[in-house]
Amino acid sequence: MEDGNSNSYRHILKYTSIFGGVQGLNVLTALVRNKCAALFLGPAGMGFASLMTATTNFLTQTAGLGLSFSAVRHISEYFDEGKQERILHCVGVIRIWCLLAAFLGIILCTLSGYWMLAPAVAITIIGGGETAVMKGARRLRSLAIVQVITAIVSVVISVPLYWKYGQEAIIPVINLVAVASMLPAIYIAYRLYPLALSFSSSVMKDGMGMLRLGVAYTLAAMAGSGSELLIRSWLGKETGLAEVGLYNAGYLLTVTYVGIVFAAMDNDYYPRLSAVKDTQETNETVNRQMEVLLWIVTPLLTLMIPCLPWVVRILLSSEFLPIVTMAQIAAAAMVLKAATLPVAYITLARGRSFAYLLLETAYFLVFILLVIGCYRQWGLVGAGIAIYVAHVFDFVMIHGYAYHAFGYHLSRHTLYIIGAALAIVSTALWISLCI
Repeated sequence: MEDGNSNSYRHILKYTSIFGGVQGLNVLTALVRNKCAALFLGPAGMGFASLMTATTNFLTQTAGLGLSFSAVRHISEYFDEGKQERILHCVGVIRIWCLLAAFLGIILCTLSGYWMLAPAVAITIIGGGETAVMKGARRLRSLAIVQVITAIVSVVISVPLYWKYGQEAIIPVINLVAVASMLPAIYIAYRLYPLALSFSSSVMKDGMGMLRLGVAYTLAAMAGSGSELLIRSWLGKETGLAEVGLYNAGYLLTVTYVGIVFAAMDNDYYPRLSAVKDTQETNETVNRQMEVLLWIVTPLLTLMIPCLPWVVRILLSSEFLPIVTMAQIAAAAMVLKAATLPVAYITLARGRSFAYLLLETAYFLVFILLVIGCYRQWGLVGAGIAIYVAHVFDFVMIHGYAYHAFGYHLSRHTLYIIGAALAIVSTALWISLCI
């Protein structure tokens, strides 16, 4: 393995391992929370919880205007250039604008009738700004500490409340977990960069500059949250909350939990890619990141797919066994996601906000149509098929755009790894379905 630069395999593995360990803890705590939710709330309760969580995410992304995401790009560029004064100014900008966005979130919650979710929305926006500061300034160990604290506290809060109050605890848990996520982020970020708020004209002007990329990211995130909310609402009307709970459990076990590996990548990869401008170096950065992801997810998926019947019984309950085939097919699609996501970040890192919005919107429209159509035809199994086909579409679309817009191409070595990963995981899926 190479070493000595931030795009070496050693560096990528180092920080993927650090945040992979943190995300592994997140998975463990999420499994405990969902096991308790399955026992204390049942499928219908889990369905309602998923609807409230999806609504909270949608309102947060709408009001947040993508500020936290675009801030990472700006701070990262200044960090690599050694412009400490510009970093301090940018930190002040993001804090002021996140505060304004939090007030917008409260207004949206009140107008939409979800006033009980207003604390979670506002608090998540403010905490997201502090997280962006740590990411952009490469304070990755501090960020890891925040995530560990949040993961542990979320279990301490949710489990006893679900046990004591059942479905009545769903909204309080969402709000309290948001508080638990924000407090350590603020504490550490304020120690790194003390709070100094200013409503000067330069702060307001620079904030508007962040909005250009941020609004496009927000609209794309809204499309994602909205698509999940639409699918869950449609399922609830067609079949009832119990079916929503089953779909949500299948989605959580595969797309969400495996996606935590990709979240581990985001903390280090996006700031690094934002600082790279050369085409050849971009190709090298993206391909190496993709290869590391595939090395991680391929053995994970190969083990996970055949074990899902036991995993469902252990982590949820026998009531959720109908999701097994759906989850197995959806899990196989994560190889394609690992081969797509690093490429998708190029568009964001280059500030192509409108192109990113179009690509994301196209994917989610196809995703919605596939899930509804396939579910009507084959039920929960059809939902798994839809998730896989949607990822095939996304792979072709993202790679095609990156090739024409940025000159990106897969190296021969990376292609071999993708082919091997697909073959191994597909074999595990075929054997599992045949047994």
